[in-house]
Amino acid sequence: MTDGTIRLAPTTQPIRGFRAGDGPRLVESWRRSAPADPITADRFRSLVLLDANFDPEGLRVAMDGDRVVGAAYAVRRLTPMTGTDLEPRQGWIPFFFVDPAARGRGLGRRLLTEALDWLGGHGRTRVDFSSYTPNYILPGLDTATYPAAGGLLASLGFRTLYEAAAMDRSLVGYRLPEETALRLAELTARGHRFTTPSDDDLVDLVALAGHRFNPDWARAIRECLAAGAPLDRIVVARDPSGRLTGWAMHGAYESAVERFGPFGVLPETRGAGLGNVLLHLTLERMRACGAHCAWFLWTGERSPAGHLYRKAGFTRTRVFQVLRREAAR
Repeated sequence: MTDGTIRLAPTTQPIRGFRAGDGPRLVESWRRSAPADPITADRFRSLVLLDANFDPEGLRVAMDGDRVVGAAYAVRRLTPMTGTDLEPRQGWIPFFFVDPAARGRGLGRRLLTEALDWLGGHGRTRVDFSSYTPNYILPGLDTATYPAAGGLLASLGFRTLYEAAAMDRSLVGYRLPEETALRLAELTARGHRFTTPSDDDLVDLVALAGHRFNPDWARAIRECLAAGAPLDRIVVARDPSGRLTGWAMHGAYESAVERFGPFGVLPETRGAGLGNVLLHLTLERMRACGAHCAWFLWTGERSPAGHLYRKAGFTRTRVFQVLRREAAR
C-alpha cells in the first residue's frame, strides 16, 4: 500500500522535452504546485498543445520515475501575430512550476535555465514572463501569491517592466446607473449610436481593434465569433458621421461569459463619456444573460481605463508583474 506521498529518488530529476503521455501528469502536477491557479486538461490543450507556436522541446518537463514534478514552458513565434513579423529576438516563458515535494533542490532554476537556453539557441535575446499572446495563462507573476518564484526569476536577471491589475465587480442587483442613462440619452440625441454590430460592421470593428489598439484583440474578436459567440456580446459606438469610435464586449476569451473585454475607445474621442456608456451597457447585457460578476485580468491601475473601472465599481483583486530578461550584450 502507499500513502500517496511522492518519494523522490535521490538522483537529480531528468529534464526533457514534452512527450505524448505527459499531458495528464503535467496538469495534475500543475494543480498541486499552483493551487491558486489550477488548469484543466481542456485549457492546457487549447492554450498550449494547440497553439500554432508550440514546440514540444520548448516545454521542459522534469520527471521522477513516471511522475511529472515540474515544468517550464518556453515559446517563440513560428507564425506571426500580425503581418509577417516573427519577432526574431523575442521569446516568452508563459509558466513554470515545481511540485511541492520536489522543491528546495534547485529544480526550478534548472528548468528555467533550460528554457532560457532553448530560447537562446533559437536566437531569442529578450524573454518576457509572461505576457505572451495569443495564449497567455496569466499576464505576469503574482509575487504576493508566489514570492519564491519572484525571487528565482529576479536571480536569473528578470526585471519588472510594468504591473497589470486584475479587477472584479459583482453584478448581483446591477442596474444601469442613472447618470449613465442620462449620458446615453444626451449622446444619442446628438447622433451617436450604441448598437449590437451587424455582420458587416465586423469589418470595421476588427480593423479598429487590430490597427488602433492590439492585434491580439482583433484575433480574439474573430475567433470567438467564428466559434459561435453571439453578436450581442458586443456593443459598438458610432459617432454622428457613422465612424466607429469604440466597442466593449464580454466572453471573448475561452468562452467565459463573465470575463469582460476587450474594450476600446478611440483616444481622440475620449472625454465625452463614450467609454462609460459602453462599459455599462455591456455590464447590463452580462447581467441579463445571468452573469453574477464581471472580471478581467489586465489593466494599468493608473491608466484612464483603470480610473473608469474603479468609478464603475470594480476593485483590484490581484496584481501581476510583467517581467523581462535581456541577454547580456
